[in-house]
Order: sequence, then structure tokens, then C-alpha cells
Amino acid sequence: MSQSFPQVLMTPVYGVSHYIFATAHGMFFRGEVAGIENIPTTGGFLIAANHASHLDPPAIGSQVPRQIAFFARKTLWKGGRLSWWMDQAGCIPVDRDGAGSDVSAIKRVLRTLQDGRPLILFPEGTRSHDGELQTAKSGVGMIACRARVPVVPVRIFDSHLAWGRGRTIKPGVPVSIVFGQPMPITEIEDKSAGKERYQIASERIMARIASLPRPPVTVV
Repeated sequence: MSQSFPQVLMTPVYGVSHYIFATAHGMFFRGEVAGIENIPTTGGFLIAANHASHLDPPAIGSQVPRQIAFFARKTLWKGGRLSWWMDQAGCIPVDRDGAGSDVSAIKRVLRTLQDGRPLILFPEGTRSHDGELQTAKSGVGMIACRARVPVVPVRIFDSHLAWGRGRTIKPGVPVSIVFGQPMPITEIEDKSAGKERYQIASERIMARIASLPRPPVTVV
């Protein structure tokens, strides 16, 4: 893999978008980024992150030197350029209620991971108003337990200040990201928990996200 230009190994539309988003993050929201070395270089895995802004998916994705898959609401496929871009970028359509209740989305997710592609998920299911972490829903735990792939916990800081719910976008607000060490399924799943197995798995993932510290400021 080219460390300088990982986009060359991505599909054309995704690679160009990755470069644009990485450049935009560096120019307008440049915070500290730590833990890149924790991202697996091969095979499928889940990225599980907190969620407080529309900036979160592109900001996190632009720091991952591999092509990853994203969820997008089915209602966004209305034809036109956006639908074309989502298809070209490999977005997975999901019902508004979430992947946990969308059988077709679950099948596509499992197939994506089995094909060796990473996937980003947000355990909270919706954006936080104030940047505070919310309770995890069971969907990410269910996918982790069924896919049996590592989960990379990620915490993004201050994206709600840069473009939070009900706020206008504010270029110049630093958005920092930290990637934690991958969690093997043995740390996530409790097979003895019965019907609560998926919720417990989600809560363990969310607890690891909460434990990630803000990256230290680099003095140059």
C-alpha cells in the first residue's frame, strides 16, 4: 500500500473523494489524529465511533488509508448525482430504523466484511446534540457478533462544535480523532447473556470508545 497516496488502491470515485475529504479536514478542521497504526492493513473489520456531526463519517474515513463502506438512508437514493456517487462509493442503503432491523442491509454488511472491506458504524445510532456520549444501541453489537471481525474503537472530538445539530458549519474549529487498538470478538461477546448478548456487546464497544483520551496537541 502506498502510504503517501493510499487512494491509488481505491476505486476512482472513492479515491478522489478520500483525497478531497482528507485535504478539507487538514485545511479547515485540522485537529490531532492519533492511533493510525491501530488500523488493520488487511481483512475486514468494523470501525465503531461516537457520533455528533455530519462531519464524522468523512472526517474519520479520510484518515483511514483503506476504502471503507458506509451506511446511508435508503431515502437518499432519489436519482441524480448523489445517488450515483453513493453507488460508486459503495454505500450500503439502510432503512431509517437502522441496520439492526434491515435484513437486506445486514446481508450486505456481512458480505462486505467477508470480502475483506472495512465498515464504519456509529453505536449511538444518532448524533449527539452536545458531543456527550450516548447509550449504545444493539445494532453494532449484533453485527460484530455475527461478522466475528475485529472492532476498532474511534473517538472523534469537537465535531459538534464544527457542525453540530442545528448549527451552521464553522471552518477553523479543530476536530481531533483517536483510533484505539482493535477489539477481538472475545472481548466483545458474552455468549452466556442470551437475548442481551448484542446489547452487552454494544455497551462494551461504547465503553472502549469512552475510554479513549483526547490526542495530545503536537507542538511544531
